[in-house]
Amino acid sequence: MTVDPGAVPEAGRPVALSERVRRLTAPNPGIMTGPGTNSYLVGTTELAAVDPGPDDHVHIDALADLGAGRIRWIIVTHTHLDHSPGAARLAALTGAEVIGFGPRDGFKPDRSVSDGFTLSGEGFSLRALHTPGHASNHLCWLLADELMLFSGDHIMGGSTVVIPPPDGDMARYLDSLTRLRVLDPALRSIAPGHGPLLPDAGATIDAVVAHRLARQEAVAGALGAVAMATVDELLPTVYGDVGDELLPVARQSLWAHLRKLADDGRGRSADPDDIGSVWSAL
Repeated sequence: MTVDPGAVPEAGRPVALSERVRRLTAPNPGIMTGPGTNSYLVGTTELAAVDPGPDDHVHIDALADLGAGRIRWIIVTHTHLDHSPGAARLAALTGAEVIGFGPRDGFKPDRSVSDGFTLSGEGFSLRALHTPGHASNHLCWLLADELMLFSGDHIMGGSTVVIPPPDGDMARYLDSLTRLRVLDPALRSIAPGHGPLLPDAGATIDAVVAHRLARQEAVAGALGAVAMATVDELLPTVYGDVGDELLPVARQSLWAHLRKLADDGRGRSADPDDIGSVWSAL
């Protein structure tokens, strides 16, 4: 077991983030996943596995081995392919109960839970916080004992979260971030679904919100300059600072920003649910 919580995660290398928390990263690096999907084991004598990750047998078997017969619960933040598919195999190996927001995308929890649900094990307590934005069924999980947040894809280390409409929603995303920022007691750290441990939760959330609001104003300015445009026409102007490989992802978030402008009364489209629709400034 290595103890280097601030380093960029390495696939297959277990890291102790605290006495209660260990991280194991899946071997699925990429544009969307960074170094790979982080799975976490929470607890001491009985364990909860947070986000088992993709259906990768090597990773799931290693996670089960790391749990050493003590995994009693499997918790999923949301049902995207890099977070939830491994739950079925891990449950088969351990007999653990699978917990999530609800069935979707092939994910079938034994128990569906919502905001405020608390899972208590020996020496730890995890509380579900419904944080829609990246996905409508997204749950962050708060380890109350350490004020550590398992953020899934709501907050990531080293990259910006994509907001893909219509299930993704920029207004709800910003509202969810605000909710996390004003929790009492305040969060100390964030254990993201991708990337290293983020030790200053408040500063991290403030930076994410500031980035999103700046991008929002860039979208509004670009749309106002031309009066009418499509997502693809605005993309080179608003996201000229990202590489070509990230433009398909940026395209989704740009669409989400335009939909938020409509929510705010600053833009409109005949069909905001169509990414190819023409938008106009108000």
